[in-house]
Amino acid sequence: MTVKRNILKKISLIIAFIVITSGINAQLQGMGLQNEPVDVSNDFNSFKNTYYLANEVASFDPATGKGELIYNRYEYKSRQAFNNMLGKLVPVDANEFPEVEYAASPKLPFQVDFVSDRTIRLIATSGFEVNPSEESLMLVNGKANDDRSAWSYSKIDGGHKYTSQHGSVVISIKPFHLAIFDAKGKQLTSTLHINDVSESTYTPIMPFAYVRKVADYSRSFNAVFKLSSGEKIFGCGESFTKLDKRGQKIVLWTDDANGIENETMYKPIPFFMSNKGYGIFMHTSTPITCDFGKYYDEATQLMIGDDKLDLFLFLGEPKDILDQYTNLTGKASMPPLWSFGLWMSRITYFSEADGRNVASLLRKHKIPSDVIHFDTGWFETDWRCDYKFASSRFDDAGKMISDLKKDGFNICLWQLPYFVPKNSLFPEIVDKGLYVKDAKGGVPYEDAVLDFSNPATVDWYQEKIGNLLKMGVGAIKVDFGEAAPANGIYHSGKTGYYEHNLYPLRYNKAVADITKQVKGENIIWARSAWAGSQRFPLHWGGDAANTNNAMHAELRGGLSFGASGFSFWSHDVGGFVLKTPADLYQRWLAFGMLTSHSRCHGMPPKEPWEYGEEFTDQFRKTVNLKYELMPYVYAQAKQCTEKGLPMVRALFIEFPNDPGSWLIDDEYLFGSDILVAPLFEDKISSRDVYLPKGTWIDYQTGQIYEGGWHNIAVGNIPAVILVKEGSVIPHIKLAQSTSQMNWNNIDLKTYISSSRSAKGLICLPDDNELKEIEITQSNNKLQIVSDPYSGKTNFNILTNN
Repeated sequence: MTVKRNILKKISLIIAFIVITSGINAQLQGMGLQNEPVDVSNDFNSFKNTYYLANEVASFDPATGKGELIYNRYEYKSRQAFNNMLGKLVPVDANEFPEVEYAASPKLPFQVDFVSDRTIRLIATSGFEVNPSEESLMLVNGKANDDRSAWSYSKIDGGHKYTSQHGSVVISIKPFHLAIFDAKGKQLTSTLHINDVSESTYTPIMPFAYVRKVADYSRSFNAVFKLSSGEKIFGCGESFTKLDKRGQKIVLWTDDANGIENETMYKPIPFFMSNKGYGIFMHTSTPITCDFGKYYDEATQLMIGDDKLDLFLFLGEPKDILDQYTNLTGKASMPPLWSFGLWMSRITYFSEADGRNVASLLRKHKIPSDVIHFDTGWFETDWRCDYKFASSRFDDAGKMISDLKKDGFNICLWQLPYFVPKNSLFPEIVDKGLYVKDAKGGVPYEDAVLDFSNPATVDWYQEKIGNLLKMGVGAIKVDFGEAAPANGIYHSGKTGYYEHNLYPLRYNKAVADITKQVKGENIIWARSAWAGSQRFPLHWGGDAANTNNAMHAELRGGLSFGASGFSFWSHDVGGFVLKTPADLYQRWLAFGMLTSHSRCHGMPPKEPWEYGEEFTDQFRKTVNLKYELMPYVYAQAKQCTEKGLPMVRALFIEFPNDPGSWLIDDEYLFGSDILVAPLFEDKISSRDVYLPKGTWIDYQTGQIYEGGWHNIAVGNIPAVILVKEGSVIPHIKLAQSTSQMNWNNIDLKTYISSSRSAKGLICLPDDNELKEIEITQSNNKLQIVSDPYSGKTNFNILTNN
């Protein structure tokens, strides 16, 4: 009884925590709070600062792409007109002493490199660099190659031109512009010069420039590019605001967003793409503020905290851009098969008895599942992470893990990189200097924050995590990571200005590397991310409210995240904060099971039997759907790792030439061939669905639709699910765990209406090679054109009827 009372007490504390935190706002900008998102845009509109506007090319070597830019000095001056006060950029003289030591109009290096036939690199510096060739954790090999072989050079009137089969780059000497064009010669975008804005508008616009701040004499760049009429912008990480970022100001600073219906982000990514046929990666870890035509409709302002500008520009359609970007920063590793199954969790299971009980009931109710997750309650003191199972509540954690593994369950454990003073590990962390330090060498916060830029910290931490993995634990939840001290001093020698955004990437990598070393598998469960984190799958969408709007915001975040180079993503099915209403839970489950990774997590109860028999029956049907689709899921996942594509995919990625596809943020493609339209309203039986051009077949009813808008009825699974005509969707016999599936027998459901053939992808877990399978129809008979496995796997061809 004492143990039971203690557990009930712990549950009440967890509930109190959730109720309290559910009322907390995100770190709003301008409130002066700790870890408030750093918006650097004010640096570029201050009357105190000095601005250096790129004016002309002083020199340029076409063979190396290296040259010098002359920057003219400006400041803001006020101007009154018709009782309205304006701020206007005006040229100014030098203000340094001795005058002979500093140039009024500095001549500074820039260079244009070529990484591939679709990727251009622009580097510009604002002053002397101590370590110009420093390796970058964001890039796959620490650096990007310069391969000019695919580009031909020509001298043109007033500048220089490089051309590949996919487009061209033009560097204009005076006034300075760098413009990119598609293969047909259409300009995609160009940098903006002061003349472009001062002569065409009364609105004061900062052109391509850098700022020297009077407060500390540091420098930051503002790379300004032209926005076209009708241009749309996508990406910037897991952003929950409107999917098209045109007209928005986006602050890229990792933040504990405390929800998913505000503008801050757990996973900001300094990358975006345009529907005009280009993308840009801002290669830095400093804070960034992107203004995509919010202030001035014709300008994208990339206000970057770094004193060095390093941009990669990509040419092509969305698939081309994602492929090039992930070639540079890394493609996702292939997660293990079991990770694609159902993860059952709540906040939190407290004991061995809890874990064994939920596993037993999942099997009793015949609900397929592969993972039991223990959240914050597996330590002796809740939330106090010491990497040890509570001896009072776990009789034999190792045996529990082993027993559940035999029944097809893997175990996932929660932890975090912050250590309260009462934690038994706190003194060791401080004594060994494993923490991020303040200016005095002390602890910046009440907690000690692990410094992952310190190799000794990584070794210490990986030993703790490795011991759990060696026990048989399948995955580690890599929670938090967004609060690395902005004013901290790191072992790398940098401050949090450069390390804060990089912290999630270091954190993700530390867990992923030791998991790969011990388990031989690519799997973490992380909340925070930065550019390059996609190499270490996977990430989930944070703490969602239990509402229809939150469910829709979650999808927007996932679509934006996928358009930022991340193949795998999940979210807390039903929302996190409160008990989920039954109707919302069922609709969200359909969305969740048709996501690459599926986890039920949050305020209890999350277990379907707690909602009653009818609910459990419907829950089972939805989960069964994904398990039967596992060959499709696994093959599509494999292709995503090869192409840099997202499993939860915005329509425009697959259909870039369909104008309507760029407008949709409440539907998605699950892989390449299945379209999903979740239900974001209570108790509805149909919804309006936009279908890209072509023929679509309802997965549940067999009804055929052509592209355009339709009101489509919901089937047994509470979502609208359609398959692209001409697709082969592989299925497998239902099993209660992916470990129990028989991959020797695969059903090939063929979706043919007017076409005579269909194609699909197959990837068997034992060889992990992606192969295409084609089925043709002749005399009403379906047959495989060529068996990619030469009879080693039995394929049963089925029609969609």
